[in-house]
Amino acid sequence: MSKTRVVITGLGATTPLGGDVASSWEGLLAGRSGARRLTDEWVQNLAVQIAAPAAVEPTEVLERVKARRLDRTAQLAVVAARQAWADSGLEDSGLDKERLGVAVASGIGGLHTTLANYDALQSNPRRVSPLAIPMLMPNSSAAYVSLELGAKAGVHTPVSACASGNEAIWLGLDQIRLGRADVVVAGGAEGAIMALPLAAFGMMQALSKRNDEPERASRPWDVDRDGFLLGEGAGILVLESYEHAKARGAKIYAELAGAGISADGHDIAQPDPTGSGARRAMQRALAEGDLTPADIVHINAHATSTPQGDIAESLAIRQALGSHADHAVATAPKSMIGHLLGGAGAVESVATVLALHHRVSPPTINVDKLDDQIELDVATEQRKLPDGDIAALNNSFGFGGHNAAIAFKSV
Repeated sequence: MSKTRVVITGLGATTPLGGDVASSWEGLLAGRSGARRLTDEWVQNLAVQIAAPAAVEPTEVLERVKARRLDRTAQLAVVAARQAWADSGLEDSGLDKERLGVAVASGIGGLHTTLANYDALQSNPRRVSPLAIPMLMPNSSAAYVSLELGAKAGVHTPVSACASGNEAIWLGLDQIRLGRADVVVAGGAEGAIMALPLAAFGMMQALSKRNDEPERASRPWDVDRDGFLLGEGAGILVLESYEHAKARGAKIYAELAGAGISADGHDIAQPDPTGSGARRAMQRALAEGDLTPADIVHINAHATSTPQGDIAESLAIRQALGSHADHAVATAPKSMIGHLLGGAGAVESVATVLALHHRVSPPTINVDKLDDQIELDVATEQRKLPDGDIAALNNSFGFGGHNAAIAFKSV
């Protein structure tokens, strides 16, 4: 049975490199870091004092009343969703809103709201906000995006740690192929640069402690990597059936060919060191997209800059692509934007789509000495991608053993 073709007709993003897609993409191509040392009073007693905050405050973009009703994570999601929707040209297309779905993920959700209202509770229960629950619930971002757009086909919120953003895109793909929607606004967001996450990840030894050189802290695949850098932001893609997009004369960035989901069944925090779970996710994405390993010329790796995770993913890529991995350029945006948790897969899917669309792979920065155990063609400067029909993979893996790989094709 033939599959419904699904394409990307709109992109939106707000990241540590810029408040929109154009500035974020320019920053990635330039190899610019969005990391900095935090100056907030609450950070002074923490072992890790660096992160990659959003370059543009969402409260500077949103209406004041709207911003006050949203947790920071949802603020970022709405900013990116508005961009993607405008970019798609669907606003005045006459789209039946009962055929419009939303899938916006988060790994943690409304943490700012949760902690602020817990503090209020300690002093006086009457100071707890009546909007606290709608603001802190994990589905808040998806719900508010759907309310903005009037989406009625279904509103979903995958919560699968750092695989969440890619899982939302996978879910959107399925909704269109199952005939439940013609268009799905899909992606992920996270705004969790706060004392608790920094302290908790720090106690796990998961974060880089390069407080004196934040721009060099995130160094995927480098022999001296010592953990990830926490980032924040959102990425949104407008997914649309090819026939629907073609009928309205929409511009098309790329095709969403397939997605692969798997689980390690290994550990709550550590990846399977053999990479078998990640391998299965990539192989399933290829199979669903009717692609072969030879078709892949670009890999947006999960590559968080953790000692074990980077090696496990490298093994998985070699297992999934075999010798064809030698001809696929590997890049790691987290070297510049840090790890956006539930927003990572979505923002990096935007980057992967743009890499195919513009046929250029962004560099990976801070790779001073490539780890001998990383057997990948790592791009440390911009790399031109081939002409003709090409494809790319975007990997996201999360605590709990969640693996999500997305395959995109050029159009």
